[in-house]
Amino acid sequence: MKLLVAIDFSDPTDLIMRVAKRMAASLDASVWVVHAAQPEPDFVGYDAGPEVVRGQVAKELRDEHRTLQDYAEQLRDAGIETKAILVQGPTVEALLEMADKQGSDLIVVGSHGRGMVAEMFMGSVSQGLIRAGRYPVTVVPVGREED
Repeated sequence: MKLLVAIDFSDPTDLIMRVAKRMAASLDASVWVVHAAQPEPDFVGYDAGPEVVRGQVAKELRDEHRTLQDYAEQLRDAGIETKAILVQGPTVEALLEMADKQGSDLIVVGSHGRGMVAEMFMGSVSQGLIRAGRYPVTVVPVGREED
């Protein structure tokens, strides 16, 4: 079995990773830890943005990649076959594309619990993945107390 674990480095990421670790161990699954970074910003009149902005975006991506690798290493230390990848693009589409490429059987994602009004206007990654209907999705609620 192959799990795709989507993380965004927010506060619930540690909980999501603990749940994914238990799931992977009990299912004898391999794991892809994936972070979907936002695409580079568009600037009117510039293809890639001013140099200072490109440098800042590159630094942020390096930092995110390093953090992502640290999370993957925690699973590897527990004996779970794990790979990590940082992708850029609209989150739901980028995660679905990666799930397709990796032949994922299940996607694990957290829920930020923003509330109904915020979800109506901003949408939700977990809802977008569920609506796509291409993969089973396990949603880890943010307010969940761990056993």
